[in-house]
Amino acid sequence: MNYQIMTNAAIAAELGGRIERLRLDRNMTQADLADDIGITTKSYRQLVAGGGKLENIIAALRALNCLEQLDNFLPSAPPSPLELLKLQGKQRQRAHNYPLAKLQNHGDVKEPNAKSAELDW
Repeated sequence: MNYQIMTNAAIAAELGGRIERLRLDRNMTQADLADDIGITTKSYRQLVAGGGKLENIIAALRALNCLEQLDNFLPSAPPSPLELLKLQGKQRQRAHNYPLAKLQNHGDVKEPNAKSAELDW
């Protein structure tokens, strides 16, 4: 369906028609669904004709157990690449390859000597 060539009213009527088909598939009356939504039957007819409020469309989807259809209607946007970088934080780029002797001279790494290797129990 090419929504670009449709008017806003035509798209709203198409959404209303889809809700109506879902209602019929679930074998519900208009009065039952309108009652579940919390609107009058007349307001429900306006909803399926394309004149309903977004809140009532959401309530209808909830009453029809089709609320997950909202992800198809308007999927959530993935985070931008910059947001992903900020979430990752600073990561190491490379490992340092210091010779062991250089580290021993700086006191960072100590080799165990004979005295420290003995157990003192």
